[in-house]
Amino acid sequence: MSWCLPSSFTLPTSISFDAYAYLFTKYNFLGYALNSLIVSVVSTFVSLLFYAMGAYVIAKFNFPGKNLFYVLFAMTLLVPGQSKAQPIFALIMNLNLYDNIWGLTLVYLSGGMAMSMFILKAAFMSVPKSLDEAAELEGAGFFRRFWSINLPLTKSGLSTAGILMFLGNWNEYFYASLLTSSDKNRTLPIALQFFNEAFSYDYTKLFAALTVVVLPGIILYACAQEQVQASVAASGVKG
Repeated sequence: MSWCLPSSFTLPTSISFDAYAYLFTKYNFLGYALNSLIVSVVSTFVSLLFYAMGAYVIAKFNFPGKNLFYVLFAMTLLVPGQSKAQPIFALIMNLNLYDNIWGLTLVYLSGGMAMSMFILKAAFMSVPKSLDEAAELEGAGFFRRFWSINLPLTKSGLSTAGILMFLGNWNEYFYASLLTSSDKNRTLPIALQFFNEAFSYDYTKLFAALTVVVLPGIILYACAQEQVQASVAASGVKG
């Protein structure tokens, strides 16, 4: 009797979501996703607010040490994240935020600072100074010019910086593994590592877990792909 193994190029004969049901029923995968969502969204929005303020001042005003500040921000790209582990770990321990998603959120606030400042500075520089001058003549103060004029006109830069920061925080593994230990505070990258060890030969469940982890980032980038590319290209011209 002759027989042959199925080809790896054979199309699937059926579709099943049993692996996904297994993830969400047998494990707290929804909790892991919620932890990642809270940490990523909160840290992205808060840091984006501060970075926008800093980029606005650097782009619109002249003051002593302006170029030095910008160079220092850019130089953080050269500092490996692991080299800051010891002081960050000591800080989180002193604040009693170890194994706490809010401690992890605090650490993520500094993520993507250099890239965000680079993108946002170029975005604010693209706003004509004549608008600021006209608003100042009308009596608008510093914060009014920032909130009502410049910030709405830099939506593309804000969205680009926000998406890049969100994706970086969503996929971050090193500090998530360093600063959390309990199952309830796990984020998706930590859960994925656990699944990789637990289901190293069960590729159906492993690929299902991997899909759940990477799919939100793919959808987010796909929805804003043109805006991100346009903003990055403008940063290269204006920056």
